[in-house]
Amino acid sequence: MSKIRVLVVDDSALVREILRQGLAEDPRIEVVGVAGDPYQARDKIVQLRPDVLTLDVEMPRMDGVEFLRRLMPHYPLPVVMVSALTEQGKQITLDALEAGAVDFVSKPKADMARGLNAMMDELRAKVLTASTAKVRHRKRSPEQPVRRIAAQSLAESTDKIVAIGASTGGTEAVREVVTRFPASFPGTVIVQHMPAGFTRKFAERLDTLSAMDVKEAEDKDRIRPGRVLVAPGGMHLRVQRSGGIYLARVQPGALINGHCPSVEALFDSVAEHVGANAVGVMLTGMGADGAEAMRRMREAGARCFAQDEASSVVFGMPREAFARGGAERLVPLTEMADAVSAALSGV
Repeated sequence: MSKIRVLVVDDSALVREILRQGLAEDPRIEVVGVAGDPYQARDKIVQLRPDVLTLDVEMPRMDGVEFLRRLMPHYPLPVVMVSALTEQGKQITLDALEAGAVDFVSKPKADMARGLNAMMDELRAKVLTASTAKVRHRKRSPEQPVRRIAAQSLAESTDKIVAIGASTGGTEAVREVVTRFPASFPGTVIVQHMPAGFTRKFAERLDTLSAMDVKEAEDKDRIRPGRVLVAPGGMHLRVQRSGGIYLARVQPGALINGHCPSVEALFDSVAEHVGANAVGVMLTGMGADGAEAMRRMREAGARCFAQDEASSVVFGMPREAFARGGAERLVPLTEMADAVSAALSGV
C-alpha cells in the first residue's frame, strides 16, 4: 500500500522540522517536501503532487486563506490547517475552512512538550482522514445564489426541533444546510466537532449568512422557531423539555465517543425528550459519533437523514448512521434542507 504523500507549509523552519519529524513517525505517511510560503508551496504542489497539504494560516507574502482560494479551483487537494489558538487565528481558521480546508489542528500555547505530542497525534490522525476526503465537489461558484426553501406553516410550532451532527468537513456542510432554512424554521440545535473558542466564531459567521438567528448555545437558552444553537467547544449540548417548551442544557462532561461536544449526547437527549417531534440530520464526519443515538431517535419516532457518500468530505458518521438503522435514507447535501422541510410537513 503506497504511503500518503504530505507537503508541509509553514513560515517557521522550526515548525516545519517538527511537523516533518512528527508526521514521519507514522509509517503510512511520507513527508515529500516542505515550503516556507504559499509561492514555494505552489511550485512544490505542481512538482511533487502531494496527497495532503498541511498549511499555516498566517504567513508572509500571502495568507493561507487567500492561498486556498487560489489553489482549490486548480488543485483541489485535501488541506489540514495547523494554526495557533489565538483570537485572530480562530477567525482565520474558520475562513480557511470556508475556503476549502478539510480540517485543522491547533498549535499548543503552553506545556509545549506535552502539547506538541498531543498535537502530533491529532495531526497524524487528521492527515490520514484527510487523505480519504473528497474535495472536488466543494467548489461552488460565488455567483450562484443559495436557494432558500419556502417557509412551512408548521414551522411556527414550538414542538418541532431539528438536530444536526457533523465533524470533518462539517463547517461547510452545516452552512449549506442552515442557510437554506427560512427565518421561521423550527428551533435547530447543532453539534459540530470543534475545540473551545472556535464555535463562537463559527456561530457568528453562520448568523451573518442565515435567515435564522444563530448563536453559540448557553445553558437554559430556549430552543424556539427562528433560532439555531451551536454547541460550545468543550461542552455537551443536550435538549430538555420544560413544560411546553424546550431548553438547551450546556454542561461540561467526559468525552463521549472521543468528543466533547458529542453528537451522541445531543441525539440521545432528543430521543428522550423530543421523540417524534424531531428531525435528525447526520452530516459529513469521521467515525461513528451519534450513530447509535440516531437509531434511538428513529425508534422514538423521529425522522432521520444522513448525507450521501458523493457529497460527503468523509463518509464515516453518515455511513454508520445509515448502516445501524438510524438514518432512513441518504440525501445529497444540496437536497438536505428540502428533505428536512418535507419531513417536518409529514411528507
